[in-house]
Amino acid sequence: MVTITSMRTAEDAAAFGRLNEEWISSLFALEDKDRETLADPFGHYVEPGGDVLLARDCEDRVIGCVALEPVGEGVFELSKMAVAPAERGRGTGRRLMNAAIDRARALGASSLFLGSNRRLATAVGLYESVGFRHVPREHVGPLPYTRADVFMELPL
Repeated sequence: MVTITSMRTAEDAAAFGRLNEEWISSLFALEDKDRETLADPFGHYVEPGGDVLLARDCEDRVIGCVALEPVGEGVFELSKMAVAPAERGRGTGRRLMNAAIDRARALGASSLFLGSNRRLATAVGLYESVGFRHVPREHVGPLPYTRADVFMELPL
């Protein structure tokens, strides 16, 4: 059983940071923007009007996460989605994605966008399966990550 809730505590923030540092460092390199957002997810995502969602297993361990960052009137970036390696392939990513879309709507979003990487084929496939469409980089505005080479948008 997986439950999804908003990040609430310093321990939640630390788990969010660990999950993201793990996947980013395993495939790429942490960038300045990664360090900034992971150091203060409450200040970067929650306080400006977004959210960080955490997936927990039946033992209350954080096994996945995703962030929603408000960037303009009704526009949110879907960011920092991660699932613990041992939990992949069990539907946690899809549960997080659906919860993030629902939460974005509740926060007043009219669209979501993201930057990803073609090496993350499973993630890109998940985004496509829920309705995200590929768009040119310029359509989503400047993204601070050099690893981003896939850009997608979802009208809500």
